Amino acid sequence: MPERTVFFVSDGTGITAETFGNSILAQFPMQPRHVRRPFIDSIEKATLVAHEIDEVAEREGRRPIVFVTLVNDEVREAIVNARSKGLVLDMLRGFVGPLEQEFGIKSSHRIGRFGDASQSAEYQDRIEAINFSLAHDDGQSVRHLDMADVILIGVSRSGKTPTSLYLAMQHGIKAANYPLTPDDFERGKLPSMLVPHKHKCFGLSIDPGRLAQIRNERRPGSRYAALENCRYEVNAAEEMMQREKISWLSSTHKSIEEIATTILRDLRPDRLIY
Repeated sequence: MPERTVFFVSDGTGITAETFGNSILAQFPMQPRHVRRPFIDSIEKATLVAHEIDEVAEREGRRPIVFVTLVNDEVREAIVNARSKGLVLDMLRGFVGPLEQEFGIKSSHRIGRFGDASQSAEYQDRIEAINFSLAHDDGQSVRHLDMADVILIGVSRSGKTPTSLYLAMQHGIKAANYPLTPDDFERGKLPSMLVPHKHKCFGLSIDPGRLAQIRNERRPGSRYAALENCRYEVNAAEEMMQREKISWLSSTHKSIEEIATTILRDLRPDRLIY
């Protein structure tokens, strides 16, 4: 399939347009060129983007794909119109109109997820969760683990830190993470500071070959990165999690989004309901 340029145009950060758009594009065997245009909140800005879309169409000889999330009708009209030389997919209009009819009320046309972030309790909860996750990254603090929603455990470089931060940033989850080390495996039991919070623990594992590859990028040629050592640590960690009846999964072929959703499903299903 010929490659295409794809625009993500939004009056906010564009995260919604890009996430939804990429989910749709993933169904097709192509690697498009992405063009992000956030904060398009005036007719002037929208007109410039419309010209850019037309220029790309003329230069490439193919219609760009344009995902838009624009709530202001006048701004939207500058891009979503019959004159556009792009294939424009309005990601809000197809949902807002039918919902206005169903609810019997007009939408607020609010730009962005939070409006005034300083007044949003949800936003403040996310900031607090991010600070908590940073303070409790890689076992650097074991204070206030009672306040954690989730404690991720696993060998070093198995994906605990990015998953913790994703849970905090996207879901407002206070996620601590703690590394399992060879010392823990020699003792043959869960680190003592985790025992009172075992019901909050969730394990991440990883294929030893992939782990060795990741560790070699960090410390090439070290025992830490040796395949034999990675096999030992992964096997010992999985045996410990099974013995302690701690749920776990392999991060090798899973996205952070998949991992986070599995954790929420198993430990905090209430957070899947907003």
